[in-house]
Amino acid sequence: MIKMKGLTHFTIPVSDLKRSKDFYLNTIGFDFVRENKHMVFCKNQDDYFVLTHSKNKIDPNPGDENDIHTAFYVDADEYDRAKKYLIDKGVKVILDEERHGDATFTGRSLYFHDPDRNVIELHDSDKD
Repeated sequence: MIKMKGLTHFTIPVSDLKRSKDFYLNTIGFDFVRENKHMVFCKNQDDYFVLTHSKNKIDPNPGDENDIHTAFYVDADEYDRAKKYLIDKGVKVILDEERHGDATFTGRSLYFHDPDRNVIELHDSDKD
């Protein structure tokens, strides 16, 4: 067994770094860290992720399915504001749901596509 200390970063594949950088930084609001010719390093508070140019076709989910996605926590007020903000920006919300009971992650979840159809989830947990 390997005893991990945490998550260093994760990678999101993109086809156009400039377009994706604009979307993730200016539309969603993540922080820019640095970039090179095939990666843009971003962060949200203490969590890092990397937009990486993919030479392969990016097609994680058929249609508006959302099983393959990346989720970020938001609080209740931000969830409501973000939903309106995304819609006003022309970003299609593909699912807005609420889960309770024995689900692993309960509360409200809002799903939308990035420019490459990667699915992003905003999650308002009902647990403290």
